[in-house]
Amino acid sequence: MKKLNYFLFAILLVVFASCNQPTAKTETAADTIYFGGDILTMEGNEAQYVEAVAVKNGKIILAGTKAEADKLKGATTQMNDLQGKTLLPGFIDAHSHILTVADATVQANLSPAPVGKVASIADIISALKELKQQQNFSDTDLLTGWGYDQDFLQEKRHPTAAELDKAFPTNPVILMHTSSHMLVANSMAFKFAGLSATTKDPEGGTFIRKKGSQELEGLVQEMAMAAFTPLTKKSLSDEQEFKKLQAAQNYYASCGVTTAAEHLLMAEKMPLLERAASSNQLFLDIEAAPAFLMANEVLGTGKIEWGIFKNHLKYCGLKMAVDGSPQGKTAFLTKPYLTPVPGCAKDCKGFPNLTQEQVNGLMLACYKNNVQVYSHCNGDASVDMMLRGHENAIKQLNDTGNNRRTIIIHSQIMRPDQLALYKKYNMVPSFFTNHTFYWGDIHLANLGKERADFISPMKSAMDMGITCSNHTDGAVTPMDQLFLLWTSVNRLSRNGVVVGEAERITSYQGLQALTINGAFEYFEENSKGTLQAGKLADMVILDKNPVKVPVMEIKNIQVVETIKEGKSVYKK
Repeated sequence: MKKLNYFLFAILLVVFASCNQPTAKTETAADTIYFGGDILTMEGNEAQYVEAVAVKNGKIILAGTKAEADKLKGATTQMNDLQGKTLLPGFIDAHSHILTVADATVQANLSPAPVGKVASIADIISALKELKQQQNFSDTDLLTGWGYDQDFLQEKRHPTAAELDKAFPTNPVILMHTSSHMLVANSMAFKFAGLSATTKDPEGGTFIRKKGSQELEGLVQEMAMAAFTPLTKKSLSDEQEFKKLQAAQNYYASCGVTTAAEHLLMAEKMPLLERAASSNQLFLDIEAAPAFLMANEVLGTGKIEWGIFKNHLKYCGLKMAVDGSPQGKTAFLTKPYLTPVPGCAKDCKGFPNLTQEQVNGLMLACYKNNVQVYSHCNGDASVDMMLRGHENAIKQLNDTGNNRRTIIIHSQIMRPDQLALYKKYNMVPSFFTNHTFYWGDIHLANLGKERADFISPMKSAMDMGITCSNHTDGAVTPMDQLFLLWTSVNRLSRNGVVVGEAERITSYQGLQALTINGAFEYFEENSKGTLQAGKLADMVILDKNPVKVPVMEIKNIQVVETIKEGKSVYKK
C-alpha cells in the first residue's frame, strides 16, 4: 500500500509539471517550429546544422537547439516534425526567364529526351498538329513550338521553312531553338513579319539563306529574331496571362525555388508583370532585369525604382546580351569552332550581338545610375568585351567598381586569365553546369577537350575566392535544382563522359551556389540564403540530405515542401 501511494504521488508530480510547463506569450510565440531532421543552415564553408528553426511573421526568429525553440512554443504554435527529412534555405534562381516558362505552357514541347519526346522533324510536325487541335487554333493562327535541338534530331540539322510549309501552308509557324538564340520560321511567318530575300541581315543577327541564293531557308539567328516580335504579341486578357504566370510559379515552387528570375524583361511584358504584382498575383519573389533595348527608357528616367521589392517584384538590374549560344555556335569566341557553322564558311568564331562601343555605353550608363549589370556572355571573346566595358566605365567615373557585383551570366567558354580579372573587379559569374550534361558531348566535338573541360569553371572560381552562383536558364533546361546540383558535382554528359573532372565541386559548394551565393548576387545576403534569425523564412524541405547521399544519387532527391516567408507554397 505504501509503494502504491509513492507511485500515485509520482504520477501527480508529472501531471502537475506538465500542466505548469511554461509557454511563450502570444506576442512572442513562434508561428511554426521545425525540428526532427537535418537542418542545414548554409552558414560558413562547411555543413553546419541546428536542431530547430522557429518562424514568426514570415521571418526566422531562432535557429538553434530544440530546447531554445521549445521556449518559443505557444498555444497556437505549429510543431513541424521533419521526421528525418532535410530543411535548408529556399533555392535562389540566379538566372532564368519565368515569363518564357509561362508562355511555354501553351506552346508545343519540341524538346528531345529526357525533357521531351521529339527525335525527328516528323515529331516536330506531329507536336504542332497536336497543339493546333488541343488549342482549337484556326488555319491562320500562329503555331509556336519551344525547345527543338538540331543536334538531337535524327536529321542532325535545323528544320526548313519548306518542311513547315508542306504541313502548315496557311498557318504562320515559329520554332524556338532550345538555346532561345535562334528560331525557324515558315513562309507565312516570314510574310507576316515583312521579311523576304531582299531583307538585309541586321547588326548582330543573321537570316540563313538557301545555298546559292538569297532566299530565306528558315533559320534565323540572334538579333534577326526581333522581326518576329510583333507576330508573337497575341493579345490575351490579364486573367489568361495570370493563369500562365501562376502555372510557372507553381512549377518553380515545386523545384524548391523561393526567388525566381526574369532576366530579359521586354517592354511589352513589363506592364503585365507590374499588374501581376499590384494585384497580388506573385507569391514568389521575382528578380526582373529589363532588356538593354529599354536602356534609354529605364536608366536615369525615374520610370522604375531599382533594388526594392514591391509585392514580390524587384527590378534588380539591366540585362545585356553580348553574344549567343555555344551549342548553336553563335557564342563569340577568340578561337574558331571545330565543326561546320551554319552561314559561315571559314574562321567561324560566332559573333557579338553588340559592338564594343555599345557595351561601353551601356555599362557606363548603368554605373552612372548605380544600376547593377547582368550580362549574357557564353564565349570568351564576349567576356573580353565585358571586361573592357567595365574597365572603361570605372576609368571614366574614377571608380574602383569593386562593389558593383556585375553579373556575367553563363561565363561558359572562358579562360583562366579572365577569372583573375573577375576576382580583381569583384565580378560574379553565374555558371550553367547543366551544359555539361545536356550538351557536353556536343561541346567536346565543337570546341575540343581543353575548352570543353573548362566550361563553367566553378572549382577554379571558388578556389580563387570568387563568389559564384549556378543556374538552369529555364526554360532552356528544366528548373530542377537538384539536377543542377548533380551536374555541378558530377559533370557527366549524356553519354557518361566526364566533362572537366578538375572543375567538379563538392555537394556543399554546389548548394552554396544555389542559396547564399545567389543571395549575394542580388545584394540580398542579409535577408536570404541561410537559416539565421532575422532572415526571411524562405525554406525547402527535401526527402534526403544532398550533403550526405552518394553524389550520383543527388538528382533523385525529391522536394517535399517549399516555404516562402513562412507559408507553404508547394507540398508534394
